[in-house]
Amino acid sequence: MAMAKKKYQSLAGRLAAWRIWVQATFLLAWLDPLMMRVHTFCSPVFHCHSCPLATFACPIGVLANFSAIHVFPFLAVGALLTTGVLLGGFICGWVCPFGFLQDLVGRIPTPKFELPGWMRHFRFVVLAILVLAIPYMFGEEHALFFCRLCPAGAVEAAVPNTVRLAATGQEVVWPTIAKSSILGVFLVAMFFTWRPWCTVFCPLGAIFSLCNLFSFVFIRVHKEDCNDCGRCEKLCRYGGGPRQKGGDMQCIRCLDCANCNQVAVSSILSREPAPSAAKELVNIESTN
Repeated sequence: MAMAKKKYQSLAGRLAAWRIWVQATFLLAWLDPLMMRVHTFCSPVFHCHSCPLATFACPIGVLANFSAIHVFPFLAVGALLTTGVLLGGFICGWVCPFGFLQDLVGRIPTPKFELPGWMRHFRFVVLAILVLAIPYMFGEEHALFFCRLCPAGAVEAAVPNTVRLAATGQEVVWPTIAKSSILGVFLVAMFFTWRPWCTVFCPLGAIFSLCNLFSFVFIRVHKEDCNDCGRCEKLCRYGGGPRQKGGDMQCIRCLDCANCNQVAVSSILSREPAPSAAKELVNIESTN
């Protein structure tokens, strides 16, 4: 039993080493070079459907635009709830292209600073006000309409479109000062803190962070074997580690903490004996 558990946990740790390649593979799926634009279907990741290579519709863009026309986006909400209930923050850590960009920039060896934990609640403010309330009350022409400020939209759509217009000799349409400034701030911040957009402002991250509390797949901490060494906290770059609870709302489930043998990937279908029962079973087997 102990050997099986250790093998399972080490598998999760080895899987974490492949995360960058999984992210790169999903990037090709969202930015399909074959130009198969399927904007009638909402993807579960943060990317701009105005991008010249975008395959699917952006869920946050759909929520904001449907809020502006006072129509409930059943398909977008259904797609987000389905993926969120199944995987939770795994979408942020393994699938999102804008998160992948931040991870790549974060690998550059510069001093990194940890942001205060209370700043992570701004994600819910952005979701409630910029994505839902302002579009609903003032429409998509308002200066604070979320898509007019989104840095992901700037780096995936506005900047490439500007370059394309300039390269073809057409009249250049520059991104707004607000969007360019926000993009510049986050590009600089990516060098000095891990995933500044995801951890503080991303409205999609706010949705999936709530799903962390009840998702089908989650991070399990074997507390009966944990000696509070703090290794999982040291391994975690995006929050405080899973030592307190595996379903923390800050967790993007990157699995870096799974390099600790007491942390593993699990699901609601997993059945493990209680610590006392496990110890009794080991004692019985040892006596036999």
